[in-house]
Amino acid sequence: MPKTNSVASAQNIEKVQKKVTRTRTKKPTKPAAPKLPEELEKLKDIVLNEAPAEETKAPEEVKVPEETKTPEEVKASEEVKAPEEPKAPEEPETAPAAPEAPVAAEPEKKEPELPQPRRSVVFIGSECYPFVKTGGLGDVMYALPRALTKQNCDVKVILPKYKCIPQKYKDLMVYRGAFQMDLCSDGRSFYVGIQELIMDGVVYDFIDNEEFFSYGNPYTNLVDDIPKFCYFGKAALAALNYMNWIPDIIHCHDWQAGLVPVFLRTLFADTAINSAKVMLTIHNLRFQGVYNIDTIKYWTNLPDYVFNKDVLTQNWVDANMLKGGLTYSNLITTVSKTYANEIQTPFYGEGLDAHLRYHAGKLRGIVNGIDVELWDSSSDKLLAHPYDAKDVIEKKKATKRALQEQLGLEQDENKMVLGLISRLTNQKGLDLITEILPALIDGNTQVVVLGTGDRQYEDAFRYYENEYRGQVCSYIAYDESLAHRIYAGSDALLVPSLFEPCGLTQLIAMRYGTVPIVRETGGLQDTVLPYNMYINEGNGFTFDRYESGLLLDAINRAKTLYFTGREYWDEMVLRDMAKDVSWEASARQYRALYLELKP
Repeated sequence: MPKTNSVASAQNIEKVQKKVTRTRTKKPTKPAAPKLPEELEKLKDIVLNEAPAEETKAPEEVKVPEETKTPEEVKASEEVKAPEEPKAPEEPETAPAAPEAPVAAEPEKKEPELPQPRRSVVFIGSECYPFVKTGGLGDVMYALPRALTKQNCDVKVILPKYKCIPQKYKDLMVYRGAFQMDLCSDGRSFYVGIQELIMDGVVYDFIDNEEFFSYGNPYTNLVDDIPKFCYFGKAALAALNYMNWIPDIIHCHDWQAGLVPVFLRTLFADTAINSAKVMLTIHNLRFQGVYNIDTIKYWTNLPDYVFNKDVLTQNWVDANMLKGGLTYSNLITTVSKTYANEIQTPFYGEGLDAHLRYHAGKLRGIVNGIDVELWDSSSDKLLAHPYDAKDVIEKKKATKRALQEQLGLEQDENKMVLGLISRLTNQKGLDLITEILPALIDGNTQVVVLGTGDRQYEDAFRYYENEYRGQVCSYIAYDESLAHRIYAGSDALLVPSLFEPCGLTQLIAMRYGTVPIVRETGGLQDTVLPYNMYINEGNGFTFDRYESGLLLDAINRAKTLYFTGREYWDEMVLRDMAKDVSWEASARQYRALYLELKP
């Protein structure tokens, strides 16, 4: 490009800049465009024509591609660049498109409002899944606190730090402190360590003492267990005082925490924690923590006035830890409404029926739930063919065949499979099953047993497996993965218990579309509605009196519907899977009781 043109361009731009400065307060007029080389005229016209005709703006410097500019042009453009006026909106080259209709914004998902007021609760018990579990208590201590956090409760769980707790959880624990605690009547004191773990919104505090909790299992024998849980009950309260965490409610579970209410109202009466209200839940009244008075006096140093017939004393020479807790609790709960009524009778009362009738005014019953995330047939990775309510009818057949193959049973999806998952004890009605089992093996029925327990029942089921090979499988052990497959692969589940405070197996069975066959007692009666063939309602089969003939009749009624009215059976399967067996409703009821104690 010629040098004279570059100089002329710089001079023209300088004139424009001066003119714009003089007329800044006036309505701008379109200045004469600077003379540009011929090859840039077209580019200038395009730039200028894009602005609306009725509006004017200060001239903009037209950028020349760097490779066509001389060094003098670049320097001049940097020194005398005119200030830019606000640009008018550019007109589109084509006709404007019709404005689009406004799209309704999706409403933001709001978290459900938590119920008010907020309450603080501490659970004190001897076991909790996944740290240590031997029965239903461990499931409740795990699931109920988690459900209560969704009900605006601040929940802490206090447990012994057993040696058998998996190391992966011990590695996550944080040391919170330690102190010495007086315990025995001769002034003997013991170390109390506190280690903490937070999981799923729940705070778990573990009481650490190697002298009491270094055994491999949480329960050994009464000789060792009585001192262990005398220490644990007092240490739990002392730990709360030490951490200065004063709850609204102290929720104790079974006899292992039975002395907590007694300690609270006697030895801790002058401390801050005495302001808390106490609830005691009975999970199984058969186990009460009974031992001689002298031993419990030594290990607790409780005052003499609590060792009377209304508090701890039983049969004149023994002390009953659960009985003392029932006396000093503000509320007593059991794990079903029917069981709350049954335990006030001599047959179910286990020697405490009169005591419970006396305290009937503070006795309530709330049915347990189950963890519906853990027990979910649609996402259960332990199943060969996971299923939900939409495809349960077809996929349950495939799941049954997989179970038959695994256990060495004759593979036939048309046979009815009866499952039994239980502790092998007389409480579970196993004597009824062993009496009628030969009558069940008719060529169309198979029986699967999973569990351990009393030697007499283990041997009986081993005998039947050998006698009816291919039709009966007795798996004398407890295998969590196999339990999932039996719940899913069975057509019906047997729960003929002599007594059953709540029962979880029938709830899990219904969750998996397996029909329960139960005796009408405790929580079984509260959760299983007997099938009515005339109106096609109900979600299981039941019998009332504890007789083997009535159990056989209930099983035969189930088999009749299964083989001759399959469409009605399938409808029952769908009703069972639709039933709400979660902890949500139970947690709301517990919260209501907490507010009853502390409005």
